[in-house]
Amino acid sequence: METRKHDKDFFRTVLVVDDEAVNREMLGAILEQDYEVLYAENGREALSQIYAHKKELSLVLLDLLMPEVDGFAVLEAMQADEEIKGIPVVVLTADKSSEIKSLQMGAADFLTKPYDLPEVILARVRHSINLFESESLIRATELDELTGLYTKDFFFEYGHEFDKHRTETVMDAIVINFNRFHIINELHGRAYGDNVLRAIASEVFQLAEGVGGIACRYDADTFYIYLVHAEKYTKLLDRIKTNLTEYLSETEIQLRMGVFQDIYRSVSLEQRFDRALQACNSLRGQYGTNVAVYDKEMREREVFVARLLSDFDNALLSGQFHVFYQPKYNIKGQFPVLSSMEALVSWQHPEFGRVSPSDFIPLFEKNGLVQKLDRYVWKTAAEQIKKWRDELGITMPVSVNVSRVDIYDSKLFDFLTKLTTENEINPKDYLLEITESAYTDNSEQIVSVVNKLREAGFRVEMDDFGSGYSSLNMLTTLPIDALKLDMAFVRNIAGGSKEMRMVELVLDIARYLEVPVVAEGVETKEQFELLKKAGCDVIQGFYFSRAIPPEAVSRLMKQGVRG
Repeated sequence: METRKHDKDFFRTVLVVDDEAVNREMLGAILEQDYEVLYAENGREALSQIYAHKKELSLVLLDLLMPEVDGFAVLEAMQADEEIKGIPVVVLTADKSSEIKSLQMGAADFLTKPYDLPEVILARVRHSINLFESESLIRATELDELTGLYTKDFFFEYGHEFDKHRTETVMDAIVINFNRFHIINELHGRAYGDNVLRAIASEVFQLAEGVGGIACRYDADTFYIYLVHAEKYTKLLDRIKTNLTEYLSETEIQLRMGVFQDIYRSVSLEQRFDRALQACNSLRGQYGTNVAVYDKEMREREVFVARLLSDFDNALLSGQFHVFYQPKYNIKGQFPVLSSMEALVSWQHPEFGRVSPSDFIPLFEKNGLVQKLDRYVWKTAAEQIKKWRDELGITMPVSVNVSRVDIYDSKLFDFLTKLTTENEINPKDYLLEITESAYTDNSEQIVSVVNKLREAGFRVEMDDFGSGYSSLNMLTTLPIDALKLDMAFVRNIAGGSKEMRMVELVLDIARYLEVPVVAEGVETKEQFELLKKAGCDVIQGFYFSRAIPPEAVSRLMKQGVRG
């Protein structure tokens, strides 16, 4: 049957090298039905053909005994050149003693003269080509295209095999990360950033290879290394930094390293690298320290965090979360007057005791649980406003925190309006505190949501003002009813200090915007007097009261609202 052109396009190409024409013709006749066949009469011509067709060659059938340039010389030349080294070679020889030498020089297989049956020749040729193509596919999936390091999947497969055969070797799992690498791409371009990654990979590879370890690029700017235990790795980072100065200034090079040392291999390879990554991430925001070793403290923290996450739902159902209220006092008049409360949540864990909100709030924000907690606090606070009004005849406004995650909840408006309606609360007495950083995340989205809430009667305070990066120009367009000064502003104020001057500037801005200012974290009489003199409207902090349970608020309200 005649072979069609598009079928021939998928044929593999085989080069037959033999100085005897009859051998070339015989092999060609056997192969041409299944392969494209090229011919060479000697070693010199063979190398010329190999270089000319290196991209499409699937196999070379190479006679060893030829005049001038023999088969051994061709093998040697191929092994010395990376471009053609991978092309499989099946040697043709009648000399049994040459078989071992040729295999040692890189040959994939051999055919003995006189030749076997055509079916045997085709089978051995096919086997060599399939083996070559399989190995090529494996190499393509095992190496990262950009850096030449292993891919993460192959890295872990190799690591598992390594552990099987070297059970007594103490190994370290190392993670290296380039902090804020996206800035390098933005400043210098993607191609330049790729050069930086290659430079890091080169050093990482040399380190791993030098001690019999392995390395991979785990993702865009993170590298994993698995190598024999060592005491110090600072020198590695210093060496990488030195080589990176060819591309970047020292201030742009922000490398950090996490190390997990597991002498007894008590956890899986993947877990070891998870812990090395945890150690690496612990360096975020730190300066002067760029290497962290996973230790007992990190382990305890890891277990603690895992418990908090796993215990959350049960804690919510069993009432372990308690809502307390911190008084806010209006200080504009002669005497401070209790004006509102802020609802704050506390967790009384049955095993850990009181868990600080600084431990669980950021954790729940990161893991998406904060919405459940926020709704619990909102509902509790709304019911408490109603209870105080029913029992004492006093409506005490309460502010609740609204996280950035809540802002993107399409049901936020309906949930809050339902709360106020069911508890017969005027929305103006249910204050919403939204952090400054939330405003800067997506100002258009925030403005849209906040405008809708304010139109329904809710009052909105910008919380933690001064801790984020909102511009003064943005303040003129954001819909807010009050500015709440971050406690960091208040902590170090003193008469004539720079910190006090900053507070005065914020108060001037607030007066210009015609919004009141709430100062939180006020702990001393001096702070109170300085803020009052500067024109602050409302104060909250330990100077007046810590967050207290509802019954303590009731007693305070019965005594009167004057501070």
